[in-house]
Amino acid sequence: MKKLLSLLTAFTLLFAFAACGNENGNGNGTPSASYTVGLLQLVEHPSLDEIRGAIIDELAAQGYADTIHIDYANGQNDGSTMNTIVQKFVADGDDAIITIATSAAQSAASATSEIPIIFSAVTDPVAAELVSDLEHPDGNVTGVSDYIDVSAIFTLAEELTPDVKSYGFVYNMGEVNSVSVINQAKAYLTAKNIPFEEAYVTNIGEVTTAVQSLVGKVDAFFLPIDNTVASAMSNVAEIANENKIPVYVAADSMVYDGGLATAGINYKQLGKQTADMLIRILIEGEAIADNPVEVMTEYSVIVNPETAATIGVDVSKYTE
Repeated sequence: MKKLLSLLTAFTLLFAFAACGNENGNGNGTPSASYTVGLLQLVEHPSLDEIRGAIIDELAAQGYADTIHIDYANGQNDGSTMNTIVQKFVADGDDAIITIATSAAQSAASATSEIPIIFSAVTDPVAAELVSDLEHPDGNVTGVSDYIDVSAIFTLAEELTPDVKSYGFVYNMGEVNSVSVINQAKAYLTAKNIPFEEAYVTNIGEVTTAVQSLVGKVDAFFLPIDNTVASAMSNVAEIANENKIPVYVAADSMVYDGGLATAGINYKQLGKQTADMLIRILIEGEAIADNPVEVMTEYSVIVNPETAATIGVDVSKYTE
C-alpha cells in the first residue's frame, strides 16, 4: 500500500511540474503564458493611431496576438483621465505598460516604479524626466523616442520653397515634446538670420485662431510633433492652402492630413520598434537597464502632391 501511495505521489508531482511548465512555454521556445499590457494613448489622432496600429500589427506578426492581451485606453488629452487609467493598470496587475506620447508616459511613470513602462513617441525623454540618461535607463522606464533633427526639415523647405523668408510656429507650450523641437527650430533659424513668429495654444479649439493670427506675417509654417495641433491639422491645412502658405511638419501623418512636406519620423517604424522592445523585456526577460532609449536615425521625405498642387509648389522629385 505504501508503495502504491508513493507511486501515486510521484505521478501527481510529475503532472504538477508538467502543468507549471506549460504556463511558460510549449517546449519549442514559444511562450504559451498570457500577458496583459496596458496601452495608454494620449489622444486619438492619425499620428498616434498609426503608432498604436503598428505596435499591434508587429506583435501579431511575431506570433503574440494571442499571448499578449492589449488593454487599450484613450487618455482624451486629459491629465486626470490618464492618471485614472494608469492607476487601473497598476491595480489590475498588468505585466507591462506601453504609453504613446509624452504626457501619457509621465502619467504612467508617476503611478508605478515597479511595472515596466515602454514609451513611444516621446521627443525628449530627459526633459520629460522619464530617464536621466538615454543610454542607461535607471528605473522602470525606457522606450522609443521620436526625436527629430529639424535641420533636415528646413533643408527640405529651402529646396522646395526657396523664396520663404520667415516662418510661423504654432504649438502648445504645455507639451514638453513641442517645446523641445521649437527650441531647436529657433536656434537653427536664428543662426541663419531667418525671422520667425510664434502663436501658442492650450487646446484644440485655439488652433484655428492661432494659425489665422500669423497669416500675412509669415511665408511658411513649421509645426513640431504637437498633439494638440496635430488633432486640428485639417483646419490648419485648409487655412494655409487658402492663403498659399506652405506648411512643413515633423510627422508623416501631418503631411497626410494636409501639410506640404516633412523629412520626419516614420511612425509605423516607431511602432514596430516599440513592439520589439516590449517583446524583449516582457517575453525574453531582458532588463530595462539593458534597453537604452532608442532614437530614430532614419528620416523619410514625404510630400503631399495635392497640397503642393493647390499652393503651386513642385514636389515631382519626391513623387516620381
